[in-house]
Amino acid sequence: MSEKTSFWTRLTGGLARTRDRIGACLSNMASGQIDENTLDELEEILILSDIGVTTSAKLIERLKARRGEAAEVEGLKNILRQEMQSMLEAPKPLLWHFEARPEVVMVIGVNGVGKTTTIAKLAFWLKGQGKNVLLAAGDTFRAVASEQLVKWGERLNCPVVWQKSGADPSGVAFAALDQALEESFDVMLLDTAGRLHTKVNLMEELKKIHRVLGKRLAGAPHKVLLVLDASTGQNALSQGRMFNQATPVDGLILTKLDGSAKGGVVLSLCAELKLPVCFIGQGEGMEDLAVFNASEFARAIV
Repeated sequence: MSEKTSFWTRLTGGLARTRDRIGACLSNMASGQIDENTLDELEEILILSDIGVTTSAKLIERLKARRGEAAEVEGLKNILRQEMQSMLEAPKPLLWHFEARPEVVMVIGVNGVGKTTTIAKLAFWLKGQGKNVLLAAGDTFRAVASEQLVKWGERLNCPVVWQKSGADPSGVAFAALDQALEESFDVMLLDTAGRLHTKVNLMEELKKIHRVLGKRLAGAPHKVLLVLDASTGQNALSQGRMFNQATPVDGLILTKLDGSAKGGVVLSLCAELKLPVCFIGQGEGMEDLAVFNASEFARAIV
């Protein structure tokens, strides 16, 4: 089994419950009976699939507008898939041009989403693109986080800048950027402490890190990536809103899609936050991160 096939298999498996709910509803619609009642039923299924009330309503509106194109249920499926793909592709894609050197990438998110492991996977992907990567352990609240990143750095052959537990995260970011500039790294990946999106003081700290990086290098950080746990459903949307207010987010990385019954939240994230999903993660291996593909994801749901 090829790596691509394996990843596709895991994606479709992870979204099985979402797809089965929608598929069962569509299959129950007899040919020629695509009426208001059946569309209302489909809307309920979309909401239960964690696509959310607002986004589900938008999808149903689009289906109603195109109902004349669907003579049978299979046609409705195709339209639904097309509209989902359109939503997923709507935000501008986050391009990795590497015009800046180093390209500074700040990675944020709440506790427990797999942020540090995701950074290691991203470093592995970047090295596969031929990039020289420096890691920065900006999570100084948990000693284990720095230790974890150092271990990943050893496995990946990536240098890691870290300081003792309790150090100022902004200081770590500044020191790492100094080294990245002096040693001409292509990319600097900055880990940050996981924080609840409702904690104002911790969100203010993110703003400080952002300011410090910008003072050291104009335009830095060049990308702010928010890591979200897909299995949390609509709570991921709330996190996205709050983090985006504190530090403007450029793109999303979704983790834990290998066993999620709530993968429909991806549609809400794209439709309501207008942010692109850059990568999706499935599993703990360094290779278990894939560039997001809207077409494949829409097919996995419908």
